[in-house]
Amino acid sequence: MASLTYELTLAGLAVGSAAALTGIGLVVTYRATGVLNLAHGAVAMVCAYVLRGLVVDRGWPLPLAALVTLLAVAPALGLALDRGVFRPLALRGSNPAQTLVATIGVFVLLVGGAVLLWGPGARDDAPVLLGDDPWAQLAAVLALACAVGAVTRWTRFGRELRAVVDNRPLAVLAGIDADRVAAAGWAFGSFTAGLTGVLLAPYVRLDPYGMPLLVVEVIAVAVIARMRSLPVAIGAALAIGVAQAQLTRLHPEGWAGPLLQAVGANLFVVALLVAALVLPGIGGKGRDALPPPARATRVPTALWLVVGVLLLLPLGLAGSDLHTAVQVPALAVILLSLVVVTGRGGQIALGQAAYAGLGALFTALLATAGVPTLLALVLAVPMVAVTGLLTGWPAIRRHGLALALATLAVGVAVSRFVLTQPYATAGLELGRPAGFSDDRAFYALELVVLAGCLALVAALRRGRTGRALAALRDHEPGAEAAGVRVPRLKLLAFVLGAALAALGGGLLGVGLRAFDPEAYDPVRGLLWFAAVLVLGADSLLTPLAAAALLTTLDAGPQAGTAAALIGLLATLTARLPPLTNLLPPPHSQPPPRRKGQPGTGPADIGPPDIDQADASQATTGPADASQAGGRTVVHGPPAADGAAPPTGRPAPLSTTRTGGAGGNPRPAEGRAHDHGPPAADGPPPPTGRPAPLPTTRTAGGHTHDRRPPPAEGPARPGLHVHDLTLTYPGGVTALSHVTLGLSPARVTALVGPNGAGKSTLFDCLAGTLRPRRGQGRVTLDGADITHRSAHARTRLGIARTFQRLAVFPSLTVEENVRLGEEQKGGRGDPAAVERSLRLFGLDGPVRHRAAADLPTGTLRRVELARALAGRPHTLLLDEPAAGLDAAETAALARILAALAADGLTVLVVEHDPDLVAGIAHTVHTMDGGRILS
Repeated sequence: MASLTYELTLAGLAVGSAAALTGIGLVVTYRATGVLNLAHGAVAMVCAYVLRGLVVDRGWPLPLAALVTLLAVAPALGLALDRGVFRPLALRGSNPAQTLVATIGVFVLLVGGAVLLWGPGARDDAPVLLGDDPWAQLAAVLALACAVGAVTRWTRFGRELRAVVDNRPLAVLAGIDADRVAAAGWAFGSFTAGLTGVLLAPYVRLDPYGMPLLVVEVIAVAVIARMRSLPVAIGAALAIGVAQAQLTRLHPEGWAGPLLQAVGANLFVVALLVAALVLPGIGGKGRDALPPPARATRVPTALWLVVGVLLLLPLGLAGSDLHTAVQVPALAVILLSLVVVTGRGGQIALGQAAYAGLGALFTALLATAGVPTLLALVLAVPMVAVTGLLTGWPAIRRHGLALALATLAVGVAVSRFVLTQPYATAGLELGRPAGFSDDRAFYALELVVLAGCLALVAALRRGRTGRALAALRDHEPGAEAAGVRVPRLKLLAFVLGAALAALGGGLLGVGLRAFDPEAYDPVRGLLWFAAVLVLGADSLLTPLAAAALLTTLDAGPQAGTAAALIGLLATLTARLPPLTNLLPPPHSQPPPRRKGQPGTGPADIGPPDIDQADASQATTGPADASQAGGRTVVHGPPAADGAAPPTGRPAPLSTTRTGGAGGNPRPAEGRAHDHGPPAADGPPPPTGRPAPLPTTRTAGGHTHDRRPPPAEGPARPGLHVHDLTLTYPGGVTALSHVTLGLSPARVTALVGPNGAGKSTLFDCLAGTLRPRRGQGRVTLDGADITHRSAHARTRLGIARTFQRLAVFPSLTVEENVRLGEEQKGGRGDPAAVERSLRLFGLDGPVRHRAAADLPTGTLRRVELARALAGRPHTLLLDEPAAGLDAAETAALARILAALAADGLTVLVVEHDPDLVAGIAHTVHTMDGGRILS
């Protein structure tokens, strides 16, 4: 027994040493470049093939071939990836999610290239580099780790590396060549990948698919080490390797025996699953999400007709054997699931192949049990949807890189523990449904199903849920602040994506009359993901084009062509936009004009009584007419946003006469102005002309309404903070015993230096940050809401804006505002959208323009209009004047004063002293996390 334990320990150390090498390479690459290199396994596979080719095919001596492979080929490959793929992405300021997509492209490209060069078959004659002694491998790993640690700690390059890791922009300003550091990181990472490949090749299958996926599994050790600690990565690798080897002696019995045995033989997969779903995720919320599409596109009707004709051609022109054609609609349905999850929802989903495989497996299991094939397919879809619910629930709170790893871990686990296990797949029989045994009939059935799925997703994209998904993709914190229930929406996207993938996978299995686990391999899932991203993830045309392209190329004489082509395009994401960007935009819109240029489109033409000089003085506030020398001057939005200044009387919806409350010392000639949502519980609007209002002159010479809040009317909900303390991990106290109350119909301002705690307090009020229990309370009208989420507080009537604009660029102005109204709950009030649009001068042609095309001043108004469309009672504004010029700031001051006069509770965090002095009834100064006054 002792001898067996020792032998298994040695075997585990050999596997663990290779895994430790992977961890070292991934950690160093991530620390030097910020890139999670999913292509590490593909680089290892290529280097193993190169060494085998030099030794076996060309007859080189093993030492010389190893030196050339590890010291020349592997580093050169890393440098080529740095210069050709990742440095252009860094220069463009791409976020970690975009670089992750590029690593997937490199993975797919190298796999496809290996298949083209060396064929898809496995090789069992890889040379053994360090012999069979695992202690030699362990010694090499430890020596390499010590060398890396010494270089990092005691050399100039190590100091530069640590500086780049801590703060790359500051390191560049200090004179450090960050590109050189990144290049060295890529070269070293590729060297460790090559060493991993040549050490593993003699003990595993050397083929283009198996080895890359095997190395992907051991990414778990780097995730456990939080992509930072080499000792933790090495220790985790060795421990998992030895434990996996020891578990092979167990032979559990019973119905769960085969599954438990599979788990014991794939302990690195279990570790990856636990690390991805349970441990704190790497990356950051919001900063590492997939970016929205550069612009919306529209598939012309004529192009849809052409696509329809092409899909129908096999029915008329092909022979009776449609083996290739029947795969296209089924694969298109699978890829359509990525349009929902990734294209519309912006989530990095790398496990769709697993759901497709489960759909095919459940269909086959039910059919084998005697259920009619078509009914088996229908029943398999909700079964997989439930699986998607169970696997998606722990993943939905992940973001960016962490979510990508979680979905990849699910896909690998399903493949390893279910799809490839004989206990689940032995003895399966899968045929065509009755009446559809002929290829033509079944192909026609697939086209009908595909058309129905396309119609379903098109309706989803156009509707309320589609707008919420687009908002989630464009700006997740902004969507949550607009009232979108982000976890529920993510879960809906994952479940719907799992159902569509299951339907497509079942159709694919039925079409091929067999269940083939290799058709749903995780590597194939990465290929599908890359294909959708390359062609345009948010277009309904993409799944059709990608399915036709992949199926046609795979059916060709040269295997690997599809992977090589898609991988090449994916690596060029820094240079090539998605191909569907070649399609026309949904509406012909005038290009945004630069500041100071006259408008050229019809949307820029104002009323005939406004000359250019008047237009240049226009503000961004609501329509506000005053008499100036006998002529009417209309203050509307600037022409730069493409909207004509609003004219005419607003709709008579909850208006109140402010008589110059917006800052105009002259009364507005009795004209009614819409100041926002109706105050159902406030006093009725006055019917006569108001008395002259007291004004206060600011340091800038502007006059502002200083009217006291109304003394009558029912009490409005009040937002209060009670003895709030918030401490960040590491012991930094951001807030210390803060107590603050916001009064209805008053503007409260928070001022103070940077780092005083203003934004932290603001986020605690909005629900973005929540203190631990016992560290203070946040109450609304006496009710404790301390632990309510941001979207829940929005639905309670607390709206917010962001210092950095939180608009949704892929949606139009009207859709942005409508989202704020829709997420309030209930059946909604469409009139509230019109009121908000009119209030901020957005009810003209600009309402139909995409937010991505508009300048900062207009986007500030869009964000405010969206916040007010939900009819809040409390408005939290985080530096609302950031990015605005003087005229836009003055217009903002008028609007905020009018809103407060109408009974709205307003909190402003602002650095502009003129704006604060002009609108605030109460000013609190913060410093050191405390309110000083």
